[in-house]
Amino acid sequence: MRLQVVETKNAASFYVVKSTYQKGKRSNRIVEKLGTYQLLLEKLDGRDPYEWAAEYVERLNRQEKEARRTVLVPYSPVKRIKKDGQRTYNGGYLFLQKLYHELGLDRICGAISKRHGFAFDLDAILSRLVYGRILFPCSKQATLRLSERLIEPSNFDLHHIYRGLEVLCDESDYIQTQLYQNSKKISKRNTGILYYDCTNFFFEIEQEDQDTEEEKGLRKYGYSKDHKPNPIVQMGLFMDGDGVPLAFCINPGNTNEQITLQPLERKILKDFDLSRFVVCTDAGLSSADNRMFNDRQERAFVTTQSVKKLKADIKKWALSPTGWRLTGNPNFYDITQLNEEDDLDKTFYKERWVEDEGLRQRLIVSFSLKYKHYQQKIRAGQIERAQKAIDSDFDKISVNQNDYRRFIQKNQATQQGELATKTAFSINLNRIEQEAQYDGFYAVCTNLDDDVAEILRVNKRRWEIEESFRFMKSEFKARPVYLSRNDRIRAHFITCFIALLLFRILEKRLQEKYSSHQIIDTLKTMDFLAIEGEGYTPVYTRTDLTDDLHNTLGFFTDYELISSSYMKSILSATKS
Repeated sequence: MRLQVVETKNAASFYVVKSTYQKGKRSNRIVEKLGTYQLLLEKLDGRDPYEWAAEYVERLNRQEKEARRTVLVPYSPVKRIKKDGQRTYNGGYLFLQKLYHELGLDRICGAISKRHGFAFDLDAILSRLVYGRILFPCSKQATLRLSERLIEPSNFDLHHIYRGLEVLCDESDYIQTQLYQNSKKISKRNTGILYYDCTNFFFEIEQEDQDTEEEKGLRKYGYSKDHKPNPIVQMGLFMDGDGVPLAFCINPGNTNEQITLQPLERKILKDFDLSRFVVCTDAGLSSADNRMFNDRQERAFVTTQSVKKLKADIKKWALSPTGWRLTGNPNFYDITQLNEEDDLDKTFYKERWVEDEGLRQRLIVSFSLKYKHYQQKIRAGQIERAQKAIDSDFDKISVNQNDYRRFIQKNQATQQGELATKTAFSINLNRIEQEAQYDGFYAVCTNLDDDVAEILRVNKRRWEIEESFRFMKSEFKARPVYLSRNDRIRAHFITCFIALLLFRILEKRLQEKYSSHQIIDTLKTMDFLAIEGEGYTPVYTRTDLTDDLHNTLGFFTDYELISSSYMKSILSATKS
């Protein structure tokens, strides 16, 4: 490569040029345009552009020459490796680091640090907590230890982590707002549909937190979705229409889920500058007050509706076998006359407008033979388990709507009506018959006039927010939580939220071609062996996924040898 300067009457332009030969003919190819003389003069703070350009081309030639050389590393079968000397490093985090910086989290940490005036590196702490939550989820102390496995060493101590958690809690609203604004710059956000749901996380403690005059305790006894008898905290999460997290809140474990939606939605309206969207929730979160809150201005709602809890006259209409339709079809159908082969995959519906407590809403009831068979199969398995329990001296019944023991009834009288001396259990046939009448039916309520198929499609994607909760609990191991102070607990979930946001964006970049487990497992195993005086060599398996990671994020770590200087350029690329 050589420097070429093209001078005209008004300017001089600098180029890096390389000569190539094809079929014995020489031609010149422009490798890089460095800019004009005036532009370089301003950029270089007065340094001579000719001198700088010559040194730059010389440096490129040295790097190219170094990249072409063959490296021979001597190893001895009798020489022992150094004691306590680290030899392998994880480089999978570099792909996360690229997205971390694209989301501007380093700038967010910089603004927070400037505002608070502390000396420790908040960016280094937050980034390691986020990478650790994805790659090797564990305690804060273990995260500090495991972060030493990364190519770039950490520069903080454990007490800095706990101090950083306190700051992150104070800045939670600012972080969420800035993340949303920054995420729009790197990926289009589908905020026309917002999904909201709640879950809870348990703590390995025996007593709940006591309220004080200063603050209420977070870890409280409540209904645990993990079915653990421990105190819990509650998380409410908003997700956009593409399954990417938008905002979250943390509440005490005994909080009614229904009252958590409006405060977080108000924050989105105020801080995110959003005003026009449809909120989609399940029936448990959809109180009349929440529906009315989203029945104003440019907001709307889509929510599931229990057919069992409909008023008697509306329920009779909903379960009636006649009056059913198919989208795009003017005909009416009787669902008792459906053909198992031809109609198995079809979804039939009926709709009407209803008014309750001053709110006019559209009730859409759907029926599917496939869904009916699915419910029948689930119930058959539960009845079988209930019968086995009775046959093995069962002594406890349940009223939980999903517990197989709900089909067991206690008999305390003989067939003649006399008081029995011994309690007997049997299958509750009435309960089975009552539940069977709802097989195949599903209902949603909305204030939208949109096409029925579109409303059902929107509601069908609610599973993604539930999957995000499962993902945090399983892959990210977000619980049990081993923290006690409210601020540190809230900050723990900030890191979980950021990790989930970052990971969902990575999945979108990879066009959702791979499972989350495949991606995490690959990033975990992308290790490098350090070669003293030379650089690093990859010790992971190159696959289609690693190729897509490199092509998508724009840097490559799969060369046989990565020189120290080239690794520095990779590290720089992930932070640009």
